[in-house]
Amino acid sequence: MSKKNKKTKNFFLSILNVPFTLLMNAIDLIMWPIQKIIGVRRMPYIFLIPNLIFFGLFVIIPLGVNLLFSITGGTELFISNREFSGARHYQNIFDCKSYFDPNSCSEDYFWRGVFNTIFFVVFQVGLMIFFSLLTAVILNKKIIGRGFFRSVFFFPVLLSPVVVGLIWQWILLKNGILNAFIESNGGSKMSFLTEPGLAMTSSIFVSIWAHMGFYTLIVLAGLQAIPPNLYEAAEMDGTSRERIFFRITLPLLMPNLLVVFILASIKGVQTFDEIYVLTGGGPGTSTSLIVQYIYTTGFAAAGQVQNFGLAAAASMVLGVVLFILTLIQLYLGRDKENKQHEI
Repeated sequence: MSKKNKKTKNFFLSILNVPFTLLMNAIDLIMWPIQKIIGVRRMPYIFLIPNLIFFGLFVIIPLGVNLLFSITGGTELFISNREFSGARHYQNIFDCKSYFDPNSCSEDYFWRGVFNTIFFVVFQVGLMIFFSLLTAVILNKKIIGRGFFRSVFFFPVLLSPVVVGLIWQWILLKNGILNAFIESNGGSKMSFLTEPGLAMTSSIFVSIWAHMGFYTLIVLAGLQAIPPNLYEAAEMDGTSRERIFFRITLPLLMPNLLVVFILASIKGVQTFDEIYVLTGGGPGTSTSLIVQYIYTTGFAAAGQVQNFGLAAAASMVLGVVLFILTLIQLYLGRDKENKQHEI
């Protein structure tokens, strides 16, 4: 680069830096007196205040309102107009002769949603981790069109869950694209969305298809962070590929896989949109998850009075369970990391 071009580049960069410099000087004028008063060590709390305000407005306050709804009854939207009911909604939820038999519970739809959610999460998360790991390992290799395939696998993540549900509904309907293909090859039509077992299987598959790209990126980032010299040393010792994977790759990926497990579990329990569009929770209640129960109880109970209090109580129960599971998973993850550091 010539001296003239270099001077021109520096000139334009200095012009572009002027607004940024002015902004930083203005912030410095505001922060300097505050720093003098509270000291340097307490300054990080000042920068945390906007986040704390945002968190309070959109998390803590709605959580408190939800708790108030769960201990009040009636159809009114304003808390002041609702009657205090105490723990009545929670008692209705847990009023069961046997928790393993939803038909013996006062809120049988809630417990059907619980068992459907457990079944869904166990298989969805397990298969999600397996396929994300498999895909990440393949995409980490030097293959032709690696960048293209990474984009293809991530593309479904960018789609709205409603769009995902509609796309796969058109494909899996009785007269959909997949059945047309099966029929054209001499097969018989399958009830992917109207037979209970197939409907749940289809829901799990669609959910994995929609979200796998995000978790694949997390695992892929972990693979790329593994030092190449570990693989080189293992190859020089004549270690087999299988042994390298199970002795080097998998142990070093455990922190990433733990993150994937936590995020996928929480996301799995919260699943609603794509399954609601895909199957509507049917046939019957075979694909109705706990979040759909909360939605239908509070907002869309056909032919029934909207029960905001019961829906709020169910959501509080779900929130507590998720919080406990997250704490357990984080504790186990931290304990494992500490043991690795000790080794």
